[in-house]
Amino acid sequence: MRLVTWNVNGLRAVLKKGFEDIMATLDPDVVCLQETKAQADQIEVDESLFPYQYVNCAKKKGYSGTMILSLNEPVSVHGGIGLEQHDQEGRVLTADFGSFCLVDVYVPNSGDGLKRLDYRMEWDKAFSAYLKNLNKPVLVCGDFNVARTDLDVYDETAAAACAGYTPQERESFETNFLDSFVDVFRALHPDTRAYTWWSYYSRGREKNEGERIDYWLASPDMMDRIRGIRILDDVFGSDHCPVELEIDA
Repeated sequence: MRLVTWNVNGLRAVLKKGFEDIMATLDPDVVCLQETKAQADQIEVDESLFPYQYVNCAKKKGYSGTMILSLNEPVSVHGGIGLEQHDQEGRVLTADFGSFCLVDVYVPNSGDGLKRLDYRMEWDKAFSAYLKNLNKPVLVCGDFNVARTDLDVYDETAAAACAGYTPQERESFETNFLDSFVDVFRALHPDTRAYTWWSYYSRGREKNEGERIDYWLASPDMMDRIRGIRILDDVFGSDHCPVELEIDA
């Protein structure tokens, strides 16, 4: 079973850049998208590619949003984490596939000047609690808006003062998520330097000056089902690239 996560930074835009052809080539069973930036009635993905499609849209138009595309019908799907203060931006979709829950997330960015850092810290705690209450093995994927270590940023000194690499965000990620879940890429590739996001403004992708902020996290008891993980940095269309996970069905 192949699963793909991808922050598309605007689904309508990436559809015009060959999204459906990319998916046909990758041939995943499930795709989790973040930052769709569209309402449900603005999204048209070929149903012959993915018969089952689920969206969680932000109340603010053109902002945030998550989507799950699947070849097979989940047992159930729901949006949000059950807390009104955190469920206005369409950031979480959970699909129950029977033997495990798949959670698609777009974690809030702390923003310019770290103006949303306090909110981000609250979000991490609330989302972590939600995951730990699912009561079955979990796969979590998406844009966590944090780079863990110096292997996950091209310039540690430059990144240290910016959203996504502050000590608070990194500590929160370790404390709230890696106490109960495994960073699959780092577990399987402990010494590999690789990125999933590059700044448009600095032409970071051309210079491969990026950050690894898109993750697959797994419950420890899911790890024996995982067969591999790939950062698909040769796939274009967004300032992020997809990350593919292969598991035993």
